Formats: sequence, C-alpha cells, structure tokens
Amino acid sequence: MIDPIYIASGFGVGLLVGMTGVGGGSLMTPLLILLFGIHPATAVGTDLLYAAATKAGGSFVHGLARSIHWPAVIRLASGSIPASVLTLLVLWQLDLDNTTARSLVNLVLCLALLLTAGSLIFRKALLESFRSRLERLDAATIARATVLVGVALGVLVSISSVGAGAVGVTALLLLYPGLPMARIVGSDIAHAVPLTLIAGLGHWAMGTVDWHLMGVLLIGSLPGIVIGSYGATRVPEMALRLLLAATLIVVSGKLAADEWHRSSASVAALIRGAPADHQDAR
Repeated sequence: MIDPIYIASGFGVGLLVGMTGVGGGSLMTPLLILLFGIHPATAVGTDLLYAAATKAGGSFVHGLARSIHWPAVIRLASGSIPASVLTLLVLWQLDLDNTTARSLVNLVLCLALLLTAGSLIFRKALLESFRSRLERLDAATIARATVLVGVALGVLVSISSVGAGAVGVTALLLLYPGLPMARIVGSDIAHAVPLTLIAGLGHWAMGTVDWHLMGVLLIGSLPGIVIGSYGATRVPEMALRLLLAATLIVVSGKLAADEWHRSSASVAALIRGAPADHQDAR
C-alpha cells in the first residue's frame, strides 16, 4: 500500500534538495527516524539507495553538460570507496540491530548534521580564510588531500548517509578554487553516486533497506527535485542556507536528546537490575 504521507515527505525533501543542492540524506534520514519512527539503521540504508537513484539522474545531466571534473571524482572515490567497505564491515560486526550500533548511527548522524549546517553557514568565511593558502599547494598535495577528504566522506556517509552534499561541495571549493561552481556541484554529485550505491548495497546485505519505502519516497521526490530546481533562482540563496542550517541544528539536537534519554534509561535499568525497555521501530 502506498502511503501518501511518505510521498508528501519525499516531495518536500526533493523540493528542498532542488532548491539548495544539499544532499537528501541530511533531510530524509532524520525525517524517517524522528517523524516516522524508522530504525536508524533502516533509515540510513534506505536513504543511501534512495540517494543513489536520485543522484544518478543528476550525474547523467552534468555528464552531458561536461560539468564534471573527473580527476577530482576519481581521487575522492579512491578514498571513499575503500573507507566505505571497511566501515560497512565494522557495522556488520557490530550487528546493526543492537543498542550499541543504534547509538553509533545516531551519534555519527548528529555529527554529520552539524558539519553540514556549519558548511552552509560558514562556507564563505572558510573560503575567504583558507583559499589563498590552499591555492599555493602543489598538485600532488591537492591530490592527497582529496583522497583524505574521500576517506572522511566514505565513513560519514556509510554510517549516517549524510556528508556527500554540503560538506563535499565545501571541501571541493577549498581544494579546487579554479573550478566553476557548476563543475564543483557536478563532481560532488558524480562522486556521490558510486559511494551511496556501494554503501546502500552493503546495508541491503545487512538487511537494513526497506525497498517499498524507498520506492514510495522516490515517487514524491523526483517531481519535487524538478520543481525545486526550477524555483531555486526565485528564492534568496542565503535565506535558504540559513533556514536549512537552522533546521539541521535543531534536528541534530533532537536526535542527541533522544539518544541521551535512551542511554540514561539503559543505565537506570541496569542499576535497578532490570533490562531496559527498548522497542525499536522497524
């Protein structure tokens, strides 16, 4: 059965992604966890494949427009793909159904949301502060730094599904200041496709992907992205960035508070000698 609420949620997220260019993970994953009560691991796994599907279309368009800087994409992927595989192996060993893994996903998600919000708010200040220094770096150093950025993104995205959007774009702007914004965005999207696909398949192998949910979300998000992209030029960019950053900070705080209460309940239950009552949603 197709739930119209999920379709509406997908449309809303797609609309914001089209207007801001920020990856849907920073919006969709917290929405699934907080509003719909989806288990964090399932929300992450489902969102990863959802992101791979939506970004594949964007990557195709950027490829046709020749707005992808492939050397940067290859360097990012050479760091992110191995890091993603190793991270998935660690998650598999932890067993994503247990409380420890759930706490790990929530905490990393909070960190990734704060990094995304910070990159939205302070991107201009970061570029002004560090661009002149980074412009003096030689090509080999820039290549190594890009690989390291890929490693960090691989870990963040595999655990939380967040990071490949605003954080990736900010890093590319710092490392490749000579590239036009269109090629920066195109390169970030092109890199996100294999990363989210591999991470999503890894979560699928661990049983943390809801295919029906992903399909319903796509029904709403695809037209939302088109409409949002059309309206992006009609809404002030700075206002959108600040609004989105404020939303991410609030959501991160809500996730952290929920995790704190859950952990406190576990400790209290252990002190009383009784098991904590954790009833995870699907």
